Amino acid sequence: MAVEVGQSAPDVMVVNQDRKAVPLSEFRGKPTVLLFFPGAFTGVCTKELCNFRDSLARFNSLNAQVIAISVDSPYAQKAFADANKLNFTLLSDFNRRAVKAFGIEDPNFGGGQLPGVAKRSVFVLDRDGVVRYKWVTDNPVIEPNYEEVAAAAKNVS
Repeated sequence: MAVEVGQSAPDVMVVNQDRKAVPLSEFRGKPTVLLFFPGAFTGVCTKELCNFRDSLARFNSLNAQVIAISVDSPYAQKAFADANKLNFTLLSDFNRRAVKAFGIEDPNFGGGQLPGVAKRSVFVLDRDGVVRYKWVTDNPVIEPNYEEVAAAAKNVS
């Protein structure tokens, strides 16, 4: 079942770039822009995450953190972050616990050839981990409305 606005974000275990297991609740305490993306080193995902990288100062000024999650391995996440100079946290959901808990697993990605990746999604969480904004697309080439995401982060800061 999909997570909706007003619900607490699921507290699932993911893995950081240093291969350390961390619960999502570890990031509570400040507003969070939580991005789910289909895959590292793909065109639209690279463009999206670089856009967030380039506007990170805007989120920092709101005391909001940006965190991105995909089902890629922590090794791929680290290489992707290094290659694109991504200055925010990337997490691996290699076991697909988060995509399932948030209800955003895409069974049809790549024409059904690569099922199980995350649908491109953005959740803005308040300090307590409650979802205050949600955007999910079934079309992986569509990017989020960046201004709308920034406005949502401003509203919870």
